[in-house]
Amino acid sequence: MKIALVGVGLIGGSFALAVKRRRLNVEVVGVDKNIDNLEKAKELGIIDRYESLEEAVNQVDVVILAIPVDALTKLLPQVLDLVKDDQLIIDFGSTKEAVCLSVAEHKNRKCFVAAHPMAGTEYSGPQAAFSTLFEDKIMILCEQERSGEVQLNLFHEICKNLAMKVVSMTPKDHDLHIAYVSHLSHISSFALSTTVLEKEKDEKHIFAMAGSGFASTVRLAKSSPEMWSPIFVQNQNNLSGALETYIKQLSSFKELLDKKNAEEMNEFMKEANKIRPIIDGIR
Repeated sequence: MKIALVGVGLIGGSFALAVKRRRLNVEVVGVDKNIDNLEKAKELGIIDRYESLEEAVNQVDVVILAIPVDALTKLLPQVLDLVKDDQLIIDFGSTKEAVCLSVAEHKNRKCFVAAHPMAGTEYSGPQAAFSTLFEDKIMILCEQERSGEVQLNLFHEICKNLAMKVVSMTPKDHDLHIAYVSHLSHISSFALSTTVLEKEKDEKHIFAMAGSGFASTVRLAKSSPEMWSPIFVQNQNNLSGALETYIKQLSSFKELLDKKNAEEMNEFMKEANKIRPIIDGIR
């Protein structure tokens, strides 16, 4: 199997390493606007060589698009212009509605499978990639009815090889739910980080006092702004609603705190504890 990997960072790089580990005779051709990333990816064995987009697409079976979603929506139609009937194009974008709309009427739409692997870390770049990132994770599939049978069969085969469970949903549902369970978490982490950094200007010892709870809560603030800003913009409508609800919860807790109402704060936190079995089930 020959794969063109467009974007050789954490997600794309981890995919390539996983496929290489689980399948024989896999060749990965890298495509990236950053030559340093391509050289690093080659050095790390993520890709075997690199080419231009057109050269890579013309010689592979599968094209993986693992780039920021703003670039993805612009590039995807161009990639579909180049493909042959039996080729498979998969995107790994964290938003799906705008991506799917960008090629809704494209003559080669059947070659495209809209997907989102629910996997990642706060790190970026090819050096952050590792071969087990996707194992036992969820792969979300959108608009499967618009993808070709050949393409879907190969997509499911790849997911099975990577030990991933495929869950189908509409692009609209995907973007709504992901706003709450992923995108909002990142914004919360960025906001907490900037709050503490503001305080640090006056209180130099705050980081010496910070424990593991703080570290785990702000972990996502180390994520790439170049990747996340386009995601937030594309999912603005859903994310704005999620933020509004979250801010109301924070305001409610502040009101209880200002009143020193320990009993109601206790009830607030007990209600929040109900998420424990859900999270434990995921783990």
